Amino acid sequence: MKLKVLGCSGGIGGPEARTTAFLADDDILIDCGTGVGDLELEALAAVDHIFVTHSHMDHIAAIPLIVDAVGEMRGVPITVHAIPEVLRILRAHVFNWLIWPDFTAIPDRRRPFLRFQPIKVGEEVRLGTRTITALPALHSVPAVAYCLDSGNGQLVYTGDTTYSPELVAAINACRDLRHLIIETAFSDEQHGLALAARHLSPSMVAAFLNEIARTPEVHISHIKPGQGERVMAQIAAAGARLHAIALRQGQVIEF
Repeated sequence: MKLKVLGCSGGIGGPEARTTAFLADDDILIDCGTGVGDLELEALAAVDHIFVTHSHMDHIAAIPLIVDAVGEMRGVPITVHAIPEVLRILRAHVFNWLIWPDFTAIPDRRRPFLRFQPIKVGEEVRLGTRTITALPALHSVPAVAYCLDSGNGQLVYTGDTTYSPELVAAINACRDLRHLIIETAFSDEQHGLALAARHLSPSMVAAFLNEIARTPEVHISHIKPGQGERVMAQIAAAGARLHAIALRQGQVIEF
C-alpha cells in the first residue's frame, strides 16, 4: 500500500498547514481534514471509502465538500466507515439539512451519494487484499485508531488520543508493524492542556513509545502550527527507545 500525507497539521495557517487526511492507494481516505482540498477533481472522484477516527472538525471538514463535488460523477456512493457514536454525530450535526444536505438521501435513499457503515473496535474491513482494523483510542470524544495491513506490512495511525494501555496492547499485537503515526498536539509546557484535552505531549509520547514492543518507523503528526521544532526537540530530549521524526505534508509511506 501507499499512504500519501495530504495533511498532518494540528491547525491551519499557510500552505504547509493542512489538517489531518491520508490517501491510501487511490481509493481510501483515512480521516478527511482540509488536506483533501488539494486533490484534483478526478482524484476526489476515485475515493470510494473514508475511514474516520473521530468527529472533530479538523478530521471531518472535507467530507461534506467531497461528496458535494463528486457525487454526481460516481456510480456508487462514497462509504464513510466509523464507530456508531461518530456516525450519529455526523448525522445529527453535519448532514442534517441545516449545516449541510443529507447526502444519504440525495438524489434518493435508493441511490444515495453517501452511505454510512458502522464499525466496531477490533473489526476488520477487507478491501481486496487490504485490511483496515479499528483499534481502541482514548480522546475527548469517542475515537479509534486504525491499523492498515497491505498483506506485506502494517501501519498504525493513532488518530487523536492520549495514553491508552488498550491502544498500546493493540499496537503490540500487530505482528508486521512497519510504521506508526502518532500524534503530539501540545508541547511539554502545555502538558496540563494535553491531559485535559486527551492529547499527547512529548513526554507522554516518549512514555508511550517505550511501551511499544516492536520497532516501527515512528512519525509524529498533529503538531500545532509554529510548534514543530520545539515539539520535536522535546521528543528527542525525552530519550524514547524508538526514534521519531516529524511527518511531512506530501510524504508517501509504502508498506
